[in-house]
Amino acid sequence: MKIRPLQDRVIVKRLEAKDVVKGGIIIPDTAKEKPQEGEVIAVGPGKMSKEGNLQPMNVKAGDRILFGKYAGTDVKIDDEDYIIMREDDILGILE
Repeated sequence: MKIRPLQDRVIVKRLEAKDVVKGGIIIPDTAKEKPQEGEVIAVGPGKMSKEGNLQPMNVKAGDRILFGKYAGTDVKIDDEDYIIMREDDILGILE
């Protein structure tokens, strides 16, 4: 990857939405919502506290996460779509 996030930012690749729901109904592309689940690709070093200490990040590259619907900024790097967001925008880590 040709980009490294700064401070408490992470780069996330959005996971693909499922085409079929549990009832067997196929959802067309125009009716799909953007998935709120992704995989962390890169992580910044962390945020500096007021005392000057580096606060480590709670997520690491490879984690599957949940994030808010309008979280982050969409970017395109090497013809791939990614989201750059702050660690605060992450709602949880999927295990």
